[in-house]
Amino acid sequence: MWYVYILKCNDQTLYTGITTDLERRLEEHNTSSRGAKYTRSRRPVEIVYSSKFPHKSAAQKEEYRIKKLNKAEKLNIIKNISSNKN
Repeated sequence: MWYVYILKCNDQTLYTGITTDLERRLEEHNTSSRGAKYTRSRRPVEIVYSSKFPHKSAAQKEEYRIKKLNKAEKLNIIKNISSNKN
């Protein structure tokens, strides 16, 4: 499985990425040099959205789609997912 995720950074910005292991990737973003350069200066980060995909190509397409959105549109995705969990 592949995951597309959105992180909320300490400065309230958002970062979008893909991974096969959400816990490991979050740990990398928060503690190691393996995290994205963007997030290293914005720690701590937290996962505010994730979605599962069976294939890397599908995850990459969704990551690309989300990265093209503005911040308000990304926050709307996050809000909708949070609303559906309740």
